Amino acid sequence: MSVAPERPSVAYAALAVVPARPGAGFPQAAAAGEQPGPAPGPVAPARVPVAPAQLPPAVVPVVPAVAQLPPAVAPVVPAASLPPAAPAVPPVMLTQFTTLGSNAQGVVLLFRLPQEPFLKLHRNVFLNKMLQALGLVMADVVLVNVESELPVALVNLRRELAATHIVAFGKNLLDTTIRNTQIYEPVLFPTLNLSFLASATVDLVEYDVSLKKRLWPGLQRMFLG
Repeated sequence: MSVAPERPSVAYAALAVVPARPGAGFPQAAAAGEQPGPAPGPVAPARVPVAPAQLPPAVVPVVPAVAQLPPAVAPVVPAASLPPAAPAVPPVMLTQFTTLGSNAQGVVLLFRLPQEPFLKLHRNVFLNKMLQALGLVMADVVLVNVESELPVALVNLRRELAATHIVAFGKNLLDTTIRNTQIYEPVLFPTLNLSFLASATVDLVEYDVSLKKRLWPGLQRMFLG
């Protein structure tokens, strides 16, 4: 016995007839005999172009203009005035001398000798007799030895000695008398309170009678006149 097929309900039939709308969120049923296609991938959200954010315009710092000053003027400093150069010292002011004896009567005997002979002069027979003839002794005079070929400066000599009478046994021994005197002729310097007499060297006069005779008159005028 054949069974009549069951008729679908109206509701189901109506549902079957109404085609699904694409995009309604349901997948379409595959037609009979068709293989179902691949499942659709996830729907990418639509990209809405976004306008870039408007940044405020960059603010450029305003630097106030610097008032233009006149160029700096360096003060003119006058060059430091240098002290005047010291005058050159005359060589005679540097002449060294040594002394022997005291100077009680202000009498100075000048020589230019090596050190050893000079130290023996206080025992010289000729000098002791000469002083005795003038009323003096060796203790009344000072012996000065000039230690240079240059003369000794009178100002330096008098700084050490109170010389009033100077007898020089040799040439070029005292600076102030180089051009003003002649041998065996006494010279008086009133402004200096000084009398001066130049003689030959003591070793020559000691053994030369003629030189002694020339020396003696000058000594007399100087000390006894």
